[in-house]
Amino acid sequence: MKLNTMDDIKASGFEGFVTTLNLMKSRCIEINATQGIYLVLNNSDQGLQFLSENVGGHFKGRNPTVSIQKLMQKAGYKSPVVYIGKAGGMTSRATLQKRLRQYMRFGQGEPVGHWGGRYIWQLENHMDLIVCWKTTIQEPRDVEKQLIHQFEKEFGMLPFANISR
Repeated sequence: MKLNTMDDIKASGFEGFVTTLNLMKSRCIEINATQGIYLVLNNSDQGLQFLSENVGGHFKGRNPTVSIQKLMQKAGYKSPVVYIGKAGGMTSRATLQKRLRQYMRFGQGEPVGHWGGRYIWQLENHMDLIVCWKTTIQEPRDVEKQLIHQFEKEFGMLPFANISR
């Protein structure tokens, strides 16, 4: 599965391609209530620009803000993919719809438990990012790991908002 362009991603069977703003407005009703993986994409030609403060929720009192210097170190590759996430599987009953709804709520400043991927909420264009998803029969964690490994092999680093494998 290639992750170089939006066309590559669409050809790999991802669906949706909805902005974070529209997902917030719709409360993610258009997303399948099944297990799967999702991508957050930056479609801007201007590269990544950062806010000094993260707009994400302070889950358990922790501030999601990181230094702009740290964000800049994570931003040096040429792919629209800024985050690879998963929902559901053997150890989780979360669905794509529930997990992405939780992620959008975190981005609206609510103190919910979606600490992974929090860096996207410190991007200036966080409301214009595009989210797509794909239902999987395989264990979502395995598919997520494969995609992250492939990304790291191709671009020499993790996707921007993936903090670990």
